[in-house]
Amino acid sequence: MGKTGPAASPRDDMLLTIDHVTVYRYRQPVTFGEHYLMFRPRDSHDLRFVASKLDLSPPANVRWMHDVFGNSITVATFDAPAAELRLESTIVVEHYGGQTDDFPIADYATTLPFAYSQADIPDLGRTIERHYPDLDHRVDAWASRFTKAGGGSANTNDVLLAITRAIHDDFEYLRREESGVQSPVETLDLGSGSCRDFALLMMEALRSLGIAARFVSGYLYDAAVEGQETGYRGAGATHAWVDAYLPGAGWIEFDPTNGISGGHNLVRVAVARDPGQALPVRGTFTGMNDDFLSMDVQVVVQPGNLL
Repeated sequence: MGKTGPAASPRDDMLLTIDHVTVYRYRQPVTFGEHYLMFRPRDSHDLRFVASKLDLSPPANVRWMHDVFGNSITVATFDAPAAELRLESTIVVEHYGGQTDDFPIADYATTLPFAYSQADIPDLGRTIERHYPDLDHRVDAWASRFTKAGGGSANTNDVLLAITRAIHDDFEYLRREESGVQSPVETLDLGSGSCRDFALLMMEALRSLGIAARFVSGYLYDAAVEGQETGYRGAGATHAWVDAYLPGAGWIEFDPTNGISGGHNLVRVAVARDPGQALPVRGTFTGMNDDFLSMDVQVVVQPGNLL
């Protein structure tokens, strides 16, 4: 039989090295509870894990598990107190993500509204449901602007792309390292947000139109590291975007922070129903209330195998 899909062996121009460093600093040594780390990308036909290295200071015992979404979780248990917690993950992946605005959507779903098949609905589950209050229907009204009823398009693909680009064009991007997200209504009121805020706004907007959507956390590759001017927003930190489930095409990636579709420069690590389920680092410490000083996150994504 002939081979199908990507080449069986890695090629240099498809390899990416991701170095992700998170540092927490404290006023004095504190003790740490278990920490749950989401660093390992999700293997698939368009993304293959090649190699990794994990450096933890202070040293820790580690084990691995899968969460309810099948994301790979590293569980770290620390024995010694410390005034600094340093988590460094270096991972090499083989990446085949595409970038396109034309998806092979099933005929019955090419226009909005459409209904998912009875076979798909149980598995899509709560990814179709709204999760955040919208008492004044602000998100509903904003999303409907892009549909035929609001003077936009009836074409499913056109509506998705219009929403993606509108968030990029009409909202101010603000990098924020602290955990948590703004509600979609807050993002509409402020006219600004982080990549997580934009992903959540788009996710809830799509759900208001009956489209299944999920939150994706991972990394952004910006070719600016090779001297090219690209203007991508969200490089240098973890990144977030949206998956929309389209019959015939499956889960398709939309990055509203950058106004692009497809996974050409996106390396997914975790998918979840809600942003709070896809935190790159989650853990506790025991100490005084004012012991915590700062957190710093640095992410560098470079071409090639640099491990």
